[in-house]
Amino acid sequence: MEPTVFTKIIRGEIPSHKVFEDERTYAFLDIHPVQPGHTLVVPKKQVEFAWDLDDEDYAAVMATVKKVARRLREVMGTHYVGELIMGMDIPHTHVQLIPFNVAAEFKAEQDMDAEPDHAALAALAQKLAF
Repeated sequence: MEPTVFTKIIRGEIPSHKVFEDERTYAFLDIHPVQPGHTLVVPKKQVEFAWDLDDEDYAAVMATVKKVARRLREVMGTHYVGELIMGMDIPHTHVQLIPFNVAAEFKAEQDMDAEPDHAALAALAQKLAF
């Protein structure tokens, strides 16, 4: 299986704005955020579907999701943090965490054509980092 963009990020082959990392998981800011703070949590093991992860990796991903979601709510000052597991675009399990206050913010579409603001992302990652 070809390494996904997420595997390349985990390996350090592609830069990212890391928020959290442990032996099984990696969390980083989405460069095309739905809302500021939009974070992806991925297992370090490349598995396409969350339901195919072994129990230990699945539990590790969900523990990281909980930890990062709480941190997002605290730092971003939002009332909610939405969680999405879709996995259609990249064949590597990933959980999207999106801080928001009203449903329209959560349901907003990503602008995949926008140029990422890496300076702002780096500053936010530093605030969110554990």
